[in-house]
Amino acid sequence: MKCIPEEPEFGEGQLAEKAVWDALKNSLPEDVVLAHSVQVRDGRSEHEIDLLVLWPGVGIAAIEVKGGQVSIADGQWYQSDRQGKHKIQSPVAQSQSSLHALRDWLGKQLGSRVSSRCAYMVSLPYTHVPNDWAMAGCPRSLILDQNDSKSPAELVRRAIENEGGGAAPLTPAFLDRIVRKLSGDLDAAVGPGRNPREDEDVQDHLTERQAVLLQATRSLPRIRFTGGAGSGKTWLAVEKARLLSRQGKRVGLFCYNKGLGQYLRDRVSTWRQAKPAFTGEFHEYVRGLGVPDGAGQDYFDVEMPRLLKELAAGLGPGERLDAVVVDEAQDFAPLWWDALLACTKDPAGGEVYAFMDDHQDVYRRWNGTTADLAFGPTATFVPIHIDDNLRNTRKIAETFKGFAGEHFTPRGSTGLPVRLVDCPTEEALDVAADCVDALIAEGWANNQIALLTTKKRHPVHLDYFERGATEEYWREFHAGEAEFYGHVLGFKGLERSVVVLCVNGFKDMDRAAEQLYVGLSRARSLLVVVGDPGLLAEAGGRELKAALSRMQAWTPAPH
Repeated sequence: MKCIPEEPEFGEGQLAEKAVWDALKNSLPEDVVLAHSVQVRDGRSEHEIDLLVLWPGVGIAAIEVKGGQVSIADGQWYQSDRQGKHKIQSPVAQSQSSLHALRDWLGKQLGSRVSSRCAYMVSLPYTHVPNDWAMAGCPRSLILDQNDSKSPAELVRRAIENEGGGAAPLTPAFLDRIVRKLSGDLDAAVGPGRNPREDEDVQDHLTERQAVLLQATRSLPRIRFTGGAGSGKTWLAVEKARLLSRQGKRVGLFCYNKGLGQYLRDRVSTWRQAKPAFTGEFHEYVRGLGVPDGAGQDYFDVEMPRLLKELAAGLGPGERLDAVVVDEAQDFAPLWWDALLACTKDPAGGEVYAFMDDHQDVYRRWNGTTADLAFGPTATFVPIHIDDNLRNTRKIAETFKGFAGEHFTPRGSTGLPVRLVDCPTEEALDVAADCVDALIAEGWANNQIALLTTKKRHPVHLDYFERGATEEYWREFHAGEAEFYGHVLGFKGLERSVVVLCVNGFKDMDRAAEQLYVGLSRARSLLVVVGDPGLLAEAGGRELKAALSRMQAWTPAPH
């Protein structure tokens, strides 16, 4: 059965709707489409159909659901719930007007009058209605009471066939046209037309609501905020730095990646009030204090933090930090933590806030184990778990759910299907570039798209790297004026509306799962995976293999 949305969110005030939804879903045939909370605008009037049944070969039913105890006296409808008994608008009239609005809207959208049989109905899942009850304009057969609502399919069919207005049954072809208008989620061809910015604004709003975590933990001086990709950790890290700065504290807002460092600086630059004493990459902070530059991984991982710790011993009170905030904290090696805390006024008990994802230890500075992350320098911090995924649509989040831990919970809208472009690994780079062109031809703006590789850099990315133009590269990304070409390791903590994940191999198969986790989780509205499904399954395991089977096979149109 097709459901719109696939998994509706029912709030506390919609438990009656959920009960009827479940009953319909369990009793209706597989070819029926069931929709929840269909919004219809007819001129200046706005209508909502609680549940809509589209039954091929039968017709359409709009169902208004009323929970609690419902009664009628002298033509006035009443509803009794926890707040007591109160007047309500006639649910029959609501259902009838909503159905008329839907028919008018569909007629305008489809360019042809809706002649299929249509019935307006009312469901009262917690109210008993006698079988001989009747009311002007509403025969008993249009009401589903507490007994009828347990297995309502046949009663809905009879209501449509016996009471529905219209001359003909709903044809499958016309049903498909209606479905495309009701929900772009069911047809990828209408992707850009959905205006994904709306969904992304909702995601941003949900992320901002996470600020309650900072208020609830404001008296705790050392916290390890742990959450999966897309849980709003970066937003929380920036907001924590802002709150601390406004208290007059010298704050350091740190990360490891250059791209994320530039993003943090851009965010801070818009603040009108106090700003952190430092914002950006840890190694830039170290250089800024006077530690000489060096070369080689051993220098950055061991020698540089040693030199910083020695230098920190001579820092004056005005040079030390009151508080430290670290985003993507799993990227910080243990020795970096020791050296950084030595630069604070109270290394043993000062304010330190780490925002991290145990499953994104792509650099293996903690030997790649959750245990090391939990028992390293942040082991004594109070753990706060952030389980909700807010950045991605559910269809995208489901692709990397297996990497994110058992408590990971997608909260976004259903979204567009994830696309899979099956091609040999050695051809993935060229095919991914074709995907970017095809997406732009579909109507996606070029600055909405990022192409990320897992092994070799895309030629555009390679050119910046070979010219030593890293600063220019990241400035152009954050300016958001064109499509972006990058590597998954450099894109941690960042995002774009559309991501083409080019799986062109892995330098180290032992780190492949973490890289896939990062790459799959960067898209907000549309994810396109390009590569060999066999390699993807080998690198990502059983759950990713299952996710691949749910993706939409796609071949980009040639240009």
